[in-house]
Amino acid sequence: MSIEIIAKALKELGHPTRLSIYKSMVRAGYQGIAVGSLQESLDIPGSTLSHHISSLASAGLISQRREGRTLYCVAEFEQLQSVIAFLQDECCIDEEC
Repeated sequence: MSIEIIAKALKELGHPTRLSIYKSMVRAGYQGIAVGSLQESLDIPGSTLSHHISSLASAGLISQRREGRTLYCVAEFEQLQSVIAFLQDECCIDEEC
C-alpha cells in the first residue's frame, strides 16, 4: 500500500469527530451500523455526519450499503489492518542489538 493512501487514512482518522464515528463503526463489526443510529448515539447533525462519512469513505476506511430505506456504514477492516501493519512493519528495524 502506498504511503499516500496510508497518509490519507491517517489524516481522516486524525479528526476527533471522524475518529469517534470510525470507532463506532469498528465496534459494530461486519454488520455495520445504521447512519441514523450513529447520528443519534453521537449527537451529530445529519449534514455534519454525512460530511465526515464521505471523508472516511474517500479514504477507503468504510463502505456503505442500503437495506430498504436504511443506510449502513461498515468499517473496511482490511484497510484498517493495512494502516496498522504499515506502522508496525519496520518496528525497531534500525535498532542495534
